[in-house]
Amino acid sequence: MILDSKIPQGPLEHKWDNYKKKAKLVNPANRKKLDVIVVGTGLAGSSIAASLGEMGYNVKSFCFQDSPRRAHSVAAQGGVNAAKNYKNDGDSVYRMFVDTLKGGDFRAREANVYRMAECSLNLIDQSVAQGVPFGREYGGYLNNRSFGGVQVSRTFYARGQTGQQLLLGAYQALMRQVGKGSVQLFSRHEMLDLVVIDGKARGIIVRNLDTGEIERHAAHAVVLATGGYGKIYYLSTLAMGCNGSAIWRAHKKGALMASPSWIQVHPTSLPQSGDYQSKLTLMSESLRNDGRIWVPAKHDENRAPNDIPENERDYYLERRYPAFGNLAPRDISSRAAKERIDAGFGIGPLKNAVYLDFSKAINEQGKDKIKEKYGNLFDMYLKITGYDAYKEPMMISPSAHFSMGGLWVDYELMTTVPGLFALGEANFADHGANRLGANSLLQASVDGYFIAPYTIANYLASEIHTGKISPDSPAFEQAENAVKNQIQDFMKIKGTKTVDYFHKTLGKLLYDYCGLARNEEGLKYAIQEIRKLKQEFYKDVRVSGQGDQMNSELEKAGRVADYFEIGELMCYDALTRNESCGAHFREEYQTPDGEAMRNDAEYQFISAWAWAGENSEPELIKEPLIFEEIQPTVRSYK
Repeated sequence: MILDSKIPQGPLEHKWDNYKKKAKLVNPANRKKLDVIVVGTGLAGSSIAASLGEMGYNVKSFCFQDSPRRAHSVAAQGGVNAAKNYKNDGDSVYRMFVDTLKGGDFRAREANVYRMAECSLNLIDQSVAQGVPFGREYGGYLNNRSFGGVQVSRTFYARGQTGQQLLLGAYQALMRQVGKGSVQLFSRHEMLDLVVIDGKARGIIVRNLDTGEIERHAAHAVVLATGGYGKIYYLSTLAMGCNGSAIWRAHKKGALMASPSWIQVHPTSLPQSGDYQSKLTLMSESLRNDGRIWVPAKHDENRAPNDIPENERDYYLERRYPAFGNLAPRDISSRAAKERIDAGFGIGPLKNAVYLDFSKAINEQGKDKIKEKYGNLFDMYLKITGYDAYKEPMMISPSAHFSMGGLWVDYELMTTVPGLFALGEANFADHGANRLGANSLLQASVDGYFIAPYTIANYLASEIHTGKISPDSPAFEQAENAVKNQIQDFMKIKGTKTVDYFHKTLGKLLYDYCGLARNEEGLKYAIQEIRKLKQEFYKDVRVSGQGDQMNSELEKAGRVADYFEIGELMCYDALTRNESCGAHFREEYQTPDGEAMRNDAEYQFISAWAWAGENSEPELIKEPLIFEEIQPTVRSYK
C-alpha cells in the first residue's frame, strides 16, 4: 500500500487556501439527503457535529457519558494556543509552526502543522463570541501565558479550567443543533464496531449502556472523535472511561494505525500514593510559568522542603536547560524528573516525586496574584493532598497523559477507509513525537470547527446519488453478530480474576518497558508477556452480571481486550524505530549527556500499521516525511 497524504500544491502558507478553493461543495438542498455519524462529544466531536448540523446535514452524535459535558476535554486545564502576538513578543503563525514542528522532534507533516497554527487565529475570536471567559488584563485585553517548548506568550486561558470552558462553548453549539433537529444525540451509547460496505465506512454498531441493547446506525460517513488511549497504562491522568476501542475496532476494519508508541508522559501530575489508586490527577503545565522545579541535592533527604536551604536544592531543569528552564517541553521534563528520581533524589512518602515551588513567585508577585492565576488548581491540590501549596512546594511526578499516535489520516483527516474520518487525539496528525502543551485543545477545536467541515463536504459531494444507507445489509448483520458473540464469550468465561487485575498488570508492564524509556530487550519481553496475559485473560477473567443489561464490567472487558492488542502494537512500533525522538526514548540511542538521538537518515517517516490478523505480526507501511520549509535540526532547549 502506498499512502497518499493529499497535501495540496503551492507554498506552505497557501496550501490550505488552495485546498479550500478547489474543494467540492454540497448545495444546501442536497445536504438534507446525507447522513453523518459522529462518535465522541469532546471538543472535536461536539464542534464537528455542531458545524455539520448548522450546514444542514443529518447528524447522529454518540457518547458513552451521560452528557456531552462529561467528555474528557474538560480535564485540559492550562490553556489553548493561538499565534495572536498580543504580547508583541515576536510570535507569528510561522514561529508557532516552527515551535510545534521542533517540539514534535520533526516527526510530523509540515503542511498539517502549519494549518493548525494558521487556524489558531480564528479560534480565539470564535471562542470569545461563544462566551468563553478567557483571562483578561486590567484594561480588558485578552491575556496570555507561556507553555513548555516556546519562548513567547501564546496560550489563552480561563484560569485553570480552559478545557471545560471551551467544551461548554462547543456543547452549547451542539445542543442548539439538537434543539433544531439537525443533530440526534445518543448519550450512554458505546461504539463497538465499524461497518464497512464496498470499502467505505457506512455505519457503526453500538451498545446502549443503560439497556444492553445492540443497535445499528447507518450513514454516508463516520467521524471518530474519541480521544486517546493513554488509559492503557491504567494509572494515567485520563478519566476511567477513556479508552481506545473505537479507533481500534476501526483499525481492524482497515484503518491504519500510526505511531502508536508515541504516548506523552506529563511532568506535572500528582504522584502515586498507593496501590489502591485507579487514576492520577493532572496539575496544569501552566503552573510551570511561576513554579520552579527542584529536588534535594542530597540522597534520601528527609527534611521538610522549607527546611532545605537554597544551596542544597537542585533546580535541575534550570541547570540542564537554561534557555527554557522550567518551561522545557514535556517529554524532556518528564525524563529529567525520572532521572533524578531513579538516581535517589525523589521526595515524598514513596520517593517518587519532585517539588514544584512557588515561594519565589509569591514573594515577588504576592499571594493574591498567584491566586488569581492558579487559585482553583491550588484549591484542588489542597483537597487531594491536604497540603497548602501557598506555604510549601507541591509534589509532582510524571504520568501517562496524551497519545500522539492514533489513526493515520491524510491532509483531509480521512483514514485509509474512505468515508471514515478521525479528529483530535483520535488521529496522529499534528504533534509528531511529542505534543507541546496547549496544542491539544487547539487541534481538537480547529479540526472540528475549521477543517473537517470542508474536507468532509469534499467527500460527501460524491455521495449525493448514493441514496439512504440501509442498516439491514449483510455487512451490518455480520458486524452485529460479531459484537454479540464477543459479549457472549466474555460472559461464558466465569474466571477468577477481575478485569481491573488484567488492566493493572498490563499497565505496569507497558509503563516499565514501553513508557518513559524503552530498549530492545525490554520491548521483546513485553510483547511475549502481553501475549501470555491476553491468553490468561480469555481463560480466567470474570465478568459479573448479564450481557443484555447495564454492565460496567462488561464495558471494561471489551476495552481491556482491545488494550492487549494496542499494547502489543505499541511495543512493535517502538521496537522497529531504532532512534530516540520526542516521547520515544530508546536507551540505546542517546547522546553522551543523556539526550534523545534522532536518526533522520533512516527514520524520517511516519510508521503506519495494518492489522494482519489475530496473533500475526502487523504490517508496517511508511509515509516519508518531506521537509521543504525547514530542515530538521538537533532539538536543543539548552
